[in-house]
Amino acid sequence: MSLVTEITAPDGYKVSVNTGLFINNEFVRGANTIDTINPATGKVLASVQAAEAEQVNLAVEAAHKAFYGGWKTSSPRERARLMHKLADLVERDAEDLAHLETLDNGKPLSASRSFDKATVGNQLRYFAGFCDKLHGKVIETEGKLSYTVHEPIGVCAGIIPWNGPMAMLAWKIAPAIATSNTIIIKTSELTPLSALKIAELVKEAGFPPGVINIITGYGPIAGEALSRHMKVHKIAFTGSLATGRAIMKASAETNLKKVTLELGGKSPNIIFDDVENLDEVAFWAHIGIYSNAGQVCCAGSRIYVQEGIYDKFVEKFKALAAATKVGDPFKEDTFQGPQISQGQYDRIMNYIDIGKKEGATCSLGGNRIGDAGYFIEPTIFTDVKERMRIMKEEIFGPVVAITKFKDMDEVLAYANDTTYGLAAAVFTSNITRAITVSNALEAGSVWVNCYNVITENSPFGGYKQSGIGRENSEYALANYTQVKAIKINIGNPI
Repeated sequence: MSLVTEITAPDGYKVSVNTGLFINNEFVRGANTIDTINPATGKVLASVQAAEAEQVNLAVEAAHKAFYGGWKTSSPRERARLMHKLADLVERDAEDLAHLETLDNGKPLSASRSFDKATVGNQLRYFAGFCDKLHGKVIETEGKLSYTVHEPIGVCAGIIPWNGPMAMLAWKIAPAIATSNTIIIKTSELTPLSALKIAELVKEAGFPPGVINIITGYGPIAGEALSRHMKVHKIAFTGSLATGRAIMKASAETNLKKVTLELGGKSPNIIFDDVENLDEVAFWAHIGIYSNAGQVCCAGSRIYVQEGIYDKFVEKFKALAAATKVGDPFKEDTFQGPQISQGQYDRIMNYIDIGKKEGATCSLGGNRIGDAGYFIEPTIFTDVKERMRIMKEEIFGPVVAITKFKDMDEVLAYANDTTYGLAAAVFTSNITRAITVSNALEAGSVWVNCYNVITENSPFGGYKQSGIGRENSEYALANYTQVKAIKINIGNPI
């Protein structure tokens, strides 16, 4: 029985995808299958092969063999050529990938086309440029020639989330293979399809067998097996804090893998009363919380507005949120699609109930939309107190808490009073204030007069419990290399 399935999107577009486990450049069967659901309808899209410990081991062994079989010493020019070729193929099959991403994840097709697909190509091309620029240093020492080299770690694993499957796959793969590592990607069981389509392109691009392996499986089974495998020496994970802790524990109990983690946040968006264009501020705040149905790790879910413009901002922001087109992600005017799953829908609705019970005012939304799929109205809470759970805990949905502040000292105390530190934003027309507040915020990314501006050449990662390490930009290369110091005695003949 063939592992290839054809899916027809609501707009009539047909796309085929191989649903097997991509191991050693071949699609193979797994231990069982997992149904992947269209969150816009709640109906099954396809059944994909699922990995358990046995299949994880096959993928690791393939990656191990490829690394020591030539990829470790592959030429930078060849690695760059393959990465550019893969980027070309991603761009060629852009419509296939965008449709699969929207079918599987529920984000608007316009977003899958403009951001997610573009991110894959941009990441591959950007890191391809570093293949021949991984330079060490010559160090002045008396009577010795001392120099450093940056070497690959070996077999790496990337465990990616469901909220940005294509983008997160590229964030893990590109720096890993640019630095001569091999890698196993485990997709989320909720959104495997776009990654599996990219797997087809990996083989077409000409990557040697075992360099890139892409599998699907449940976290407690396949993810746990990867985290504990003794031949995996590096693991990169994007997802929940609880799973991040479990991965660190597994690493500590086995071979002390290098670990990078991106674990979400509760990001503050600070708006001062000196802003000159409140409509523009409301626009960016809307993007900050409602993009991808609020399912963004750096979402601006805490909005602090200086008291002099609080009422006016809330009025404009409510009007913008109320006008948000929520619905079929294949319609051109849709901005917000469904939540990813029934479980995520239930979690968000529970937080909405908690906010109401704690005494916050649900000023807009808070309800389900329709009776099919997992759609929730854009929701705004006002009259929110700092200790309320909706102000402290990551909801990961289209729910925002808005409160007022008096001055800079007060809002900085509020903004930094969190266990997270992934991102933050400040809106002001005063450049001195912008710099002062940005420097004081305890977050890995700070946006000034904008939100959610993420590019391949700028680092991304968190402070505190939002993670360890940085992805994107030259900073990411350190996650996938190890430095060796070599000292040669040239002063005395032997």
